[in-house]
Amino acid sequence: MDEEIQSKTPYKISQPRYSVSHQMVTTAFELPGFRIMQNLGVVRGIVVRSRNIFANIGASLQTIVGGNITVWTKLCEQTRADAFEIMVQHASELGANAVIGTRYDANEIATSATEILAYGTAVVVEPLEGTNIYDS
Repeated sequence: MDEEIQSKTPYKISQPRYSVSHQMVTTAFELPGFRIMQNLGVVRGIVVRSRNIFANIGASLQTIVGGNITVWTKLCEQTRADAFEIMVQHASELGANAVIGTRYDANEIATSATEILAYGTAVVVEPLEGTNIYDS
């Protein structure tokens, strides 16, 4: 694991190893063509980010003219992606091969710090008979 990333987290992050494909993560509570065999419980990815002062100045100027505030949009997108990846890794560590009921939540925890939470239910699924999911 990148030591720089590890030094920035308050908890241990293991090496990325995925048994959950991104295509097997859904907001639905079922996966078409698959049967849920085991529920492994709630998994989550939490990231807390703050905005830097220079980005805030640029964004403040951009609010004057209107439109998409790209610096904040990029920050939000990157933070959600990071929370999603941590959630998928958590599910993989539990032995899941899918995550259902995935949701995001955000909370402001300080004046300029926001927590982004990605969460869902880690499950083990298997293809239903006759669906030809794995046939080529």
